[in-house]
Amino acid sequence: MNRPFRAETVGSMLRPQWLREARRQVRRGELAAAAFKRIEDRAVDEAIALQERAGLDVVTDGEQRRASFLGALLEATEGLARSDAVTKPWHEQDGRISELSLGLVVTGKVRRTRSMVAEEYAYARGRAQRPVKVSLPSPLMLNLFWSAEAARDVYRDPFELFEDGARVIQAEIAELARQGCEYVQIDAPELAMLTDPAAAERVFEQSGIASRRLLTEGLEILNSLAEASGVTFGLHLCRGNNDGRWLASGGYEAISKEVFRRAPRYAVLLLEYDDARSGGFAPLADVSSDKTVVLGLVSTKRPAMESAAELRRRIDEAARFFPREQLALSPQCGFASGVGGNPITPEVQEAKMRLVAEVAHSVWT
Repeated sequence: MNRPFRAETVGSMLRPQWLREARRQVRRGELAAAAFKRIEDRAVDEAIALQERAGLDVVTDGEQRRASFLGALLEATEGLARSDAVTKPWHEQDGRISELSLGLVVTGKVRRTRSMVAEEYAYARGRAQRPVKVSLPSPLMLNLFWSAEAARDVYRDPFELFEDGARVIQAEIAELARQGCEYVQIDAPELAMLTDPAAAERVFEQSGIASRRLLTEGLEILNSLAEASGVTFGLHLCRGNNDGRWLASGGYEAISKEVFRRAPRYAVLLLEYDDARSGGFAPLADVSSDKTVVLGLVSTKRPAMESAAELRRRIDEAARFFPREQLALSPQCGFASGVGGNPITPEVQEAKMRLVAEVAHSVWT
């Protein structure tokens, strides 16, 4: 794979209302599978066309076939049951904190029941004119569904659950490699949550998950995923993204020496940097010299447009700590990590992608 790609997106894109309605019709038994697949295909076609029109160097299928970015762990596995028992403290844009559940809890052994990426990549590869990236969730994200009481009959330790999740993701990566995919991104918001001690306490410690283990055993699990021959691996860090909400706040200096050095198989780091919650660029000095750093300077959470001049200024600032020729640009996260999507319009989504491409190609020509 020719890298670095100077302008890329993170993964998910807003799902059209007609796709969301079709998914509801399928659940109610009102729409046949074949008809629904044609609707999904249309959504993927439009997502790819939008990214190529905007000028991005690498595209995704917009995760249009998933209900959330966690699809490979939730929609293609068994072992989770419907429940609102597990909640996490999500920060609203107005400053409130809402205890929200993602509606599932681990009650059985997590096992893969089908491949999600086989359809995603094969279809996108046949439609796209540019390289296709596939994003997959970190198996450590199963922490959002961990309850020691609910899982007591199958898991004594949450890291046993994470190991089973890793086997699911490893199988998906193996399928992608067989199909010729050259770029796989692992989304690992749990790592960036460790930048915020209060968030780590409420998200991990209160659930019986030791934060420090995420930076040792957890990183070993993540590093073990990135071993397929011929595939470039990217690691994406953000502080939570749920319809514009977030979980944590803090600079990378709290984790940079562990995370940036202890995941050597990842050639690309995609880092959230869209506002003050992300801290400064000094921790980039801890990134090893063989990596590419993709600066997530454009917000998917807010409709306000960043200025090209401000993005160039921030790239200049980041280049004080990491070589400019090994930097690239992207939004800070997906536009729709969940089916609802962030509080922006499709027009703003396209404008932000176009801004990423225009600035990146003006900086790195």
